[in-house]
Amino acid sequence: MNWDDIRVFLQVGRSNSLTAASKQLKMDPSTLGRRIARLETRMGTRLFVKTPQGYDLTESGLRLMEHAGEMELSSLSAQEIVQGQTDQLSGTVRIGAPDGSANFLLPEVCAEISAENPDLEIQILAVPRVLNLSKREADMAITVSPPSAGRLLVQKVTDYHLHLAATRDYIRAHPDLKHIEQVKDHPIIGYIPDLIFDKELDYLSDIGLHPTVGLASNSVSVQINMINQGAGLGVVHDFAMPNFPNLEFLFKDKLALKRSFYLVRHEGDRRVGRLNRFADRLALGMRDVVKRKEAT
Repeated sequence: MNWDDIRVFLQVGRSNSLTAASKQLKMDPSTLGRRIARLETRMGTRLFVKTPQGYDLTESGLRLMEHAGEMELSSLSAQEIVQGQTDQLSGTVRIGAPDGSANFLLPEVCAEISAENPDLEIQILAVPRVLNLSKREADMAITVSPPSAGRLLVQKVTDYHLHLAATRDYIRAHPDLKHIEQVKDHPIIGYIPDLIFDKELDYLSDIGLHPTVGLASNSVSVQINMINQGAGLGVVHDFAMPNFPNLEFLFKDKLALKRSFYLVRHEGDRRVGRLNRFADRLALGMRDVVKRKEAT
């Protein structure tokens, strides 16, 4: 198989779009279409099916995707051996993460890594779902629970804590909030229940509360901004609190949650030194920033 055709196949398969793939490969979409058609002819099977959503992989395409990914890893590993390993990181690394860590944790960590490695491009993909690393939607992902299936490398990075919070003005205006029993009588802001994609994100259920109708979001950053507007109470990450000086924790000793972050990678990536070094630096940075922000 021609490596250039496989490289085109990988990009189209990961982006589900000729247009998106063309931007990454800096090639015309019609050229990519011809390259895919040529590869399908050589393989003697359809690799994609055109849908209103884009180019979806067929069963044959999914099988080829796995082998093509292995070819890509071998190519990257060989390139590192030939060029030699340096302390500086370069190229592009895409990280998928739930929006709490994507908004309030990863920017600081990745800014530090970027300053140390000016030739490195770091992309943070904040999505309210579990990413498919087998399709290379990202090079690695931050999750709040360890995946139990797939050929994946899973590393626990750090624990973090969450507590109920409200604005200082809201607390002053509601003296009944001195009593924990009265919390349920106030507007509670949280996730939209049927859009919680990981049970570890069901914070309110764990402390015996439920979101008030009309005050919910699938984005935790939106939830925190609602709370910061004085709209009610909600659960906030301790590491996010320094970003919101008007917020204050409530009943910190009684309504407390602990969760963990995991770094998940494709199993084959253990052969790519660049990704190993980036993963180590990312995990170290996350631990340091969580510890520092939770102590604030």
